[in-house]
Amino acid sequence: MNIAIVRVDAKCTTSGAACPECGAWSTRVHSSYLRFPADVPSAGRRIVLQLRVRRFRCGTTLCRRRTFVEQISGLTRRHGQRTERLRSTLAALGLALAGRAGARLAHVLGVSVSRSTVLRLVNALPEPEVPAPRVVGVDATRKGRHYGTVLVDVETRRPIDLPPDREASSLAAWLAQRPGIEVVYRDRAPFFAEGAAAGAPQAVQVADRCHLWHNLSEAAERSVAQHRRCLHVLTPASPEPQPVTVPATGQTASPWPRGHRFADLPRSRHAAVHALLKAGHSQRSIQRQLGMTWRTVKQFADAAKPEDLFTGQWQNRPSLLDDYKPYLDDRWNEGCTNAWKLWEEILPLGYKGSYQRVRAYLHDKRTSPRPVTARPPSPRTVAGWILRRPDTLTESEQIQLKSVRTHCPELDALTRHVRSFATMLTERQGQRLPDWLDAVRQDDLPSLHTLAAGIDRDRDAVIAGLTLPWNSGVVEGHVNRIKMLKRQMFGRAGFHLLRKRVLLAP
Repeated sequence: MNIAIVRVDAKCTTSGAACPECGAWSTRVHSSYLRFPADVPSAGRRIVLQLRVRRFRCGTTLCRRRTFVEQISGLTRRHGQRTERLRSTLAALGLALAGRAGARLAHVLGVSVSRSTVLRLVNALPEPEVPAPRVVGVDATRKGRHYGTVLVDVETRRPIDLPPDREASSLAAWLAQRPGIEVVYRDRAPFFAEGAAAGAPQAVQVADRCHLWHNLSEAAERSVAQHRRCLHVLTPASPEPQPVTVPATGQTASPWPRGHRFADLPRSRHAAVHALLKAGHSQRSIQRQLGMTWRTVKQFADAAKPEDLFTGQWQNRPSLLDDYKPYLDDRWNEGCTNAWKLWEEILPLGYKGSYQRVRAYLHDKRTSPRPVTARPPSPRTVAGWILRRPDTLTESEQIQLKSVRTHCPELDALTRHVRSFATMLTERQGQRLPDWLDAVRQDDLPSLHTLAAGIDRDRDAVIAGLTLPWNSGVVEGHVNRIKMLKRQMFGRAGFHLLRKRVLLAP
């Protein structure tokens, strides 16, 4: 016979219990009653625990408690509806899966619990005790429109705190409470630099190499975009376009081609008017039959063909865009086909018209038949050739990059600077950074000049980042993990609950 429920009767056999208020031992039993704490199922069966507990009298005169109930260590707690084993199991499910998914898995395991209860158990967990770190990684995290800071012990690879903001003062106060910190690994955000300098002046600040390379990549792409004209050397010369011969028919020679929405109605009315005239109807009769005015009927009757009615309409009228069409044509030939961007470029030149005019003009260019010509590679593509290792480029990419470098001295200098910085980064030769900055300033590369100015303001941390073996892998990993935890608790993730899951989840 299968039994779905297992009932366990238990009681404590000790002679007395200690008062939770004053700690005095008491053996004077006041009364007893039954408790039914929920427990973890066993072998697929629900456990019904019937526990008889005793209430003792406290013999201490000055104690505020007159009576107290005995608690069994590791099994019960005051006012607890679950055993400590079940409580820790549900809290572990909440840390791993959050509320809704944790409640579903608990139901599969045989425990009926709501998602709110799972989250309450997670919130009730005590704060973890973290030893004083020696190497701290700092990075920003975001929840909605609010930014926070995640602090990671790089040596143990565990998060140690999650402040609710990313202010320099908060980071400085946190670091000041831990004087044993020797290294602060951070990105190049100014508030983190200021907070680390104020809170831990004894620590070495290390700039993140990944962010340094990302900043260099953005500067390289901007530099290539500023010399996009030099990329046309990679485009083969296209033959002169041949004039298109159009058959000299009445329909195609019309300023309104057949099928145009403004041409169909006049053509149909012209045909109807002339058909009635040929049948012998007068213009007054045609006016009544077609619902036209007499002047309109006369206009259609006097026109020998529909194309005579199309003159003087919207063709060849002057436009506010006429003076700027040569500029748009040049930018179009350079490869810029974004109507919004081109509209923003001609506004400082004096254009007073609307964006719709520019869009319509480019739409005509985009849809008009034109010879298929090879386009030069985009600035992002060429920047990718410059930023990648030379031995990973294909033979065609190497030839094209060599052609660009030969044709454009600025892009040749950019390639040399990028590869020199890559050598410093991969081989950790931070002592070469001052010479690299001086070399960059000698070339006409404004984007790299901006990067060099930012690096110069944070030179010590950048040199340490290019020299010391620490990296941001563990910090970025925890940032991605925090994103996953936030998605699990979408719509329910208060900061206090998120902090508990970040610090306590395995």
